[in-house]
Parts: sequence; C-alpha cells; structure tokens
Amino acid sequence: MAELKTVARPYAKAAFDVARENNQVVEWDNMLSIFAHSASDSNFSQALANPSFSAEEKASALADVCTEVTTTEGKAFLLTLAENNRLTLLPVISTLFNELKLNYEKAVDVVVTSAFPLTTEQENTLAVSLGKKLDRTINLSSETDADLIGGAVIRTGDLIIDGSVRGKLAKLAEAINS
Repeated sequence: MAELKTVARPYAKAAFDVARENNQVVEWDNMLSIFAHSASDSNFSQALANPSFSAEEKASALADVCTEVTTTEGKAFLLTLAENNRLTLLPVISTLFNELKLNYEKAVDVVVTSAFPLTTEQENTLAVSLGKKLDRTINLSSETDADLIGGAVIRTGDLIIDGSVRGKLAKLAEAINS
C-alpha cells in the first residue's frame, strides 16, 4: 500500500494545487471521490484495464460516467492519469487529496469506537477537547464495539489513543507475561 501512495502522491498534490488555485477544493474533492468510486466498480475497472482501449477512450469513458461533476480540468487530469496508466490509482489519489484538503482546512477526521453509544453531549465534549489538543477542527464520527468492554479507542490518521478496558487488560497481560 505504501508503494501505491508513493506513486499516487504527486498526482494528488498536483490536483490539490490546481483546486486550491481555482478555489475549487471542495468541488475537486467531490469529483475525485466520484471518480474513485466509479473506477472501483468491478465492471468499469475491467474496461479501464483493457489494453484495446486507448488512454483517451478510457479517460473519456470515465468522464462521461461522471459527467455531472467533471470539469474541464478534471477531464485533463483523467487523460493524464490514463496516458500514464494510473487510472487504477484514483481511490488512493482521492484519499490523499482528502488528507491534503483536511490539512489545508486545519481539520481532521476522528473515529471514536466505544463499548456503548456516545451521547451527543459526550461527542461534543470529546470533539472540543481533541480540537484543543490537536489544534484542528474535528470531524467526529462514532461507532460501537461491545468487545471493548468499556472505554473508547480514538483514531485519527496515525494517532491512536486506546482508553478501552480491553486495551488495558492486554497491556496488563503483556506486563505479567514479560
């Protein structure tokens, strides 16, 4: 996966630079997300991988499928990807673009997994607290996992804060076994 990110990063950065220059970051994020979703479709991905279609035909087909969101720059971007046999990287490019967008907006996506559903007040308190700690606007989403027993696990990018009972028991078991 790291290799795909390495190859996709320059494309995501170039797309982000164009989007930022034209004040279209949100539009590009949406467009790339739709491109990625379309390119991930099993039938469509087979067509994109078919060598009997030219790069221009592949780019045009994808642009036509996503015609409602595709801009002139978006078509040019797809053609560049197609000419370099990189259309399969669209999901990774979209993810990297979204990371660049969130960093630009000083925002971060945070997923909180807890043993029990969080109340709106708890989510708001957690978002405010994390916002101060990370100096970012927090886009919080929560999910439940009864296997945690109690507490919560907070994930954002590479940062993981494990405050779950399961995590504490695992640390205790590791300490006893060593």
